[in-house]
Amino acid sequence: DVTKGKKYKLDNIQIFGNETVAEDKIKKKMKGSKEMPKFTLQPAPPMGAYGTPKQISFKEWLNNWGFLKPSETKKVLDPYARFKLAGAKFNQKKFIEDKEAILEYYNSLGYRDAQIVADTLYYNPSGNMNLDIKVDEGKKYYFGNIKWKGLTKYSDTLMNYYLGIKKGDTYNLELLEKRLGKKLSLDGGNDISSFYVDDGYLFFRAEPVESAVYGDTIDYEIRVTEGPQATIGSVSISGNDKTKEHVIRRELRTVPGNKFRRSDLIRSQREIAQLNFFDQEKIGVNYEPNQEKGTVDLKYSVVEKSSDQLELSAGWGGGIGLTGTLGVVFNNFSVKNILKKTSWDPLPVGDGQKLSVRYQANGKFFNSYNFSFTEPWLGGKKRNSFTVSTYNTTYRNVQSLTGLGIDKLRGDTSYLKTFGVTVALGKQLKWPDDYFSLVTSVNYTRYNLSNYDNLFRLSNGQSLSNEKSNNFNFKVAINRSSVTGSQSFPTGGSNFTASAQLTPPWSLLGIGKASNPYRLVEYHKWRFNGEWYMALGKKKGEDGKQFVLKLAAKYGMIGRYNKDREVSPFERFQVGDAGLTNNFGILGFDIIAHRGYPIYETSNPRFNPDNVTQPTQFFTIFNKYQMELRYPFSTNPSSTIYGLAFLEAANGWYSAKDYNPFQLRRSAGVGMRFFLPMFGLLGFDYGIGLDRFAPGQRGFKDAAKFTFMLGFEPE
Repeated sequence: DVTKGKKYKLDNIQIFGNETVAEDKIKKKMKGSKEMPKFTLQPAPPMGAYGTPKQISFKEWLNNWGFLKPSETKKVLDPYARFKLAGAKFNQKKFIEDKEAILEYYNSLGYRDAQIVADTLYYNPSGNMNLDIKVDEGKKYYFGNIKWKGLTKYSDTLMNYYLGIKKGDTYNLELLEKRLGKKLSLDGGNDISSFYVDDGYLFFRAEPVESAVYGDTIDYEIRVTEGPQATIGSVSISGNDKTKEHVIRRELRTVPGNKFRRSDLIRSQREIAQLNFFDQEKIGVNYEPNQEKGTVDLKYSVVEKSSDQLELSAGWGGGIGLTGTLGVVFNNFSVKNILKKTSWDPLPVGDGQKLSVRYQANGKFFNSYNFSFTEPWLGGKKRNSFTVSTYNTTYRNVQSLTGLGIDKLRGDTSYLKTFGVTVALGKQLKWPDDYFSLVTSVNYTRYNLSNYDNLFRLSNGQSLSNEKSNNFNFKVAINRSSVTGSQSFPTGGSNFTASAQLTPPWSLLGIGKASNPYRLVEYHKWRFNGEWYMALGKKKGEDGKQFVLKLAAKYGMIGRYNKDREVSPFERFQVGDAGLTNNFGILGFDIIAHRGYPIYETSNPRFNPDNVTQPTQFFTIFNKYQMELRYPFSTNPSSTIYGLAFLEAANGWYSAKDYNPFQLRRSAGVGMRFFLPMFGLLGFDYGIGLDRFAPGQRGFKDAAKFTFMLGFEPE
């Protein structure tokens, strides 16, 4: 028979005896004990178990310039108003942890002898409870001489450099043990232990021992046991129910018989995560060292997740007919298992290959077929990727000659058909480091134009309506990617790509007719993309969500071989809008999205462009800069959700003569991203074009724009 009684909360937490450390800093260390919020015009008189709490009067606050100090301002306001979001319920177990946290904080400030000499809990006149804590700070200590004993591989001078603690520094035992790496971590760190472990000394130990204490100074002797260099024994993998073991094992840098290196272990975990077949947060590794044999056994564990994607949409357009898209992407496909009935679940999976099939139709107006296949490890021994892709599109002109309505029969004789095929071979490089990769590809696109005006224009203004054009080019791209975290939410590292796309100089070789420069398209095209990611807000190894800062810079230029010919209308750059439309890929231009702006044609950054649905000309040069601050609301692989705030600046130019890298359109805004494994990326942004404001304009109505993302993040 239980009588619960009244439920009490902590009204005030008061600290006594703190001469050098501010009370609010001590309270911040108490994670489990919080004061309740309050707002009153008549505060209760101060009371305390270990004396009368000192309060600052409004006059003292002004005379001592306390309004410039947040801590002093808080003390003045605290008796009247206090804003707290955490619960104020008292928990004895959490309070014990809070007292330990207070002493650890004092120790980190050099107060080695600090103690909590008393604490008490009592009722106050308001009917709630006060918690009073009395501390004895003791005196502040400093580090003295630090000597090393047992070093054979490295010198004392080098170890002192990596330790980073000098004579006269404030005493902090926690910092000393952290710098030594007392708690061995295989996940990362820059401590002494990690320095040794990364060179195979898995059994390294460093014990700090006080050798002398005089006055306020403490000398230390660090006793080192280096041990033998460990070699890797067995390496096992568990949890891969669908993915074949060789797909994971070929990504590992930890090979049995090799010397153990912590960096290889970290890199192996990164490579497994980059496969995107497993829950990144549940990729684990256990190690079992055997000091007698000098070996360590590694046990990797993974948890499968869905990585395939489905795109499905359908509709009916009056006069056009059925419209829709059906697309599937299988990211863990297996060609070898096609003939094995037992491997179809629902399709053969497990070899890490990628298969993509997509069909899009817009009635009689447009239809497109796309197919792509990638083998990431051609031959199975080296990281050499092989990709083959092809597409076929038909764009019919079904607009009635009168300009009113739809004429389906006209589409049989007025159309543009495009066929393309690409074969690419990628190779991981070892120099400058193995984060680099080289991808070369051969691309061919054929354009078949029939009774279709206003697409291919000559310099004299004449428009070709019946023509066949061929775009044969060679592309080479070098990439360096050290991105960490999941593909949907990177948290660190960088990604750089530089590429050159070249056609043969047909006109300089005397091939092709000058009267029709589009029979054999010629150009040289250059691109550079750079992205950086940096986690903010928490130190490495701390639990909890982190802000992530993304910085990006992108450049592009297309040129000509023959000065007597115009720059190719193919492969140019469209700048502006959401990056979702490519005008059905007619001219194969690159889409450079710019949030807050519609598609624009002019290079004047102060011009307020109209929404251009079919630009008559695209840019030959563009610049774009981007800064995003991201915050994850959910990093669950089944639904990654994050918000962002961004600043962007971009512009395009028609020629090098007009190019001015300082004339940029600027925008700012916020957005959300939702990544669902089955459907890919869903997102939206609300951007304000800062250079779209017209004279006399009020508000954001004509300067703001919503943009949406579906399936992929636009450039």
